Amino acid sequence: MRMPRTIPLAALLVLAGCARFSFQQPTAQLVAVQVTGVGLEGGALRLQLDVHNPNAYRLTTTRIAVSIDLDGTHFGDVELAQAIALPAQTTTPVEIPLAFTWSGVGAGARALLGRGAVRYGLTGRLEVDTPVGPRRVEVRGAGDVSLRDIVGGGGAGL
Repeated sequence: MRMPRTIPLAALLVLAGCARFSFQQPTAQLVAVQVTGVGLEGGALRLQLDVHNPNAYRLTTTRIAVSIDLDGTHFGDVELAQAIALPAQTTTPVEIPLAFTWSGVGAGARALLGRGAVRYGLTGRLEVDTPVGPRRVEVRGAGDVSLRDIVGGGGAGL
């Protein structure tokens, strides 16, 4: 018995459609840190992350949660629960407010004064909606942020 040609063609189209929606993890890079406020118990920063969507389709964040350490000392946590569009194959700047306490500043301040830069570690998670359902993406990075990057808003890569 001979199989109709439309079945293999339909299967090929389904496979091609699935390949179009294969999921590649977005990446995040810390590019700037800006001091937005200082008080008796701590202060506030604005982190700028560049989030890259390598997929051939749009993603939308539903939650971003990150933790930042300075020279091995926990500095602060932030959670941003809002929808941010991440267009296909594009890098999108995302600004995230971060509150900190003075207790986490000691190691970072010593490093800034001693060598003009501080080593940071960034860990967290992006939650995104995709055409094939929600996904959680782990984000990790480390690097150095110079005093110029913190005060002047320059870039620091992950």
